[in-house]
Amino acid sequence: MSEVVYEASEVRRARYAVAAVFAVHGAVTGSFATRVPWIQDHASLSTGQLGLALAFTAFGASCSMPLAGRISHTFGSRNALRGLIALWTVSLILPALAPNLYTLCLAMFVYGASAGMADVAMNALGVEVERLLDKSIMSGLHGMWSAGALIGSAAGTLAAHLGSDARLHFALAAVALTLLGVLACRWVLDLQPAEDEEPPPRFALPPRSALLIGAVGFCAVFAEGASLDWSAVYLRDRLEASAGLAAASTTGFMLTMAVARIAGDTAVDRFGAVRTVRLGGVLAALGGLLVVVAGHPAVAMGGFALMGLGIAVVVPLCFAAAGRSGPNPSQAIAGVATITYTSGLVAPSLIGGVAQATSLMVSFCVVTVLSCGLAVFAGVLRAGERDRPKVSPPAAAVPDPRP
Repeated sequence: MSEVVYEASEVRRARYAVAAVFAVHGAVTGSFATRVPWIQDHASLSTGQLGLALAFTAFGASCSMPLAGRISHTFGSRNALRGLIALWTVSLILPALAPNLYTLCLAMFVYGASAGMADVAMNALGVEVERLLDKSIMSGLHGMWSAGALIGSAAGTLAAHLGSDARLHFALAAVALTLLGVLACRWVLDLQPAEDEEPPPRFALPPRSALLIGAVGFCAVFAEGASLDWSAVYLRDRLEASAGLAAASTTGFMLTMAVARIAGDTAVDRFGAVRTVRLGGVLAALGGLLVVVAGHPAVAMGGFALMGLGIAVVVPLCFAAAGRSGPNPSQAIAGVATITYTSGLVAPSLIGGVAQATSLMVSFCVVTVLSCGLAVFAGVLRAGERDRPKVSPPAAAVPDPRP
């Protein structure tokens, strides 16, 4: 590759642009999560059937994520992200249109596949911007994802409180978010492969360097997916909360995640990834325990909020570590993303299956145990840490790997 130079202002714009894309991506997830009870009632599903349908989200993501590198190689990072984020926002409409279990499973597969490809593309660009800036930004980017999810869930909470039809709600949200996402992609980095660079394989197993890092992400995403998909159902079915209050539990969970991620880069630079994740694991386990023993909606909502605080920075730190762990950042990120989304594949079906056999309380005992794994296995992130200056040098231009 020939040496090309980015202006510092271009890199800063790219940082804000990719942050906006993260926010749009999160807003889709937040919008969907608050209307899961409506979708369950509309499709006439039992708890176990809902768990099966939700599992297709992560199944679709896990199948599609290895394709993201190939798409970016073929079309360039900017065009690839523009198309993938638009596909993701439009797919929000599909779950609300499904009238039964079979169509909902198909809708959730497409929804998850588009989510996974857009996720890998935007994280790869985020890691590249972090490398050019030479300072931690990944937690902040994921904080923007959580902020977007918070906005989406707040709008969904209002829609649920008003008793609106999720089909109309999702259609309006999809139009607005598609426009915002496509516009933001105008200023992201446009990385192009060298003329002699071989395209990545369409499908590839995760590299060895990604396996242990992905295991930590697995625990965090399991707790995140369980809280996002089941918190509203948990409050409604176990604690007899209203639809609006049940949806608000998802909003509280996303609020603590957003705050912790936005502040996370400062904590990571000061304490390091390992200690930050260990403390987060303790907080998440404590939150899970509160959910399990809760006899009142307020206690359960506090537990979900504490879980959000504890797991907030884990996934961005896993992606950042993966991006530094080998010669091919996109492949390593895709590997970690595949493992973490596999957790999302397991979580909904396991939570629903255990709840069908026993209760949702027992299901969240499983979540609490896995949250403890964050504290136990956080040390694997040490291999991905690198020394970075506390203050970035005021360079006028930054090296760019484009050919």
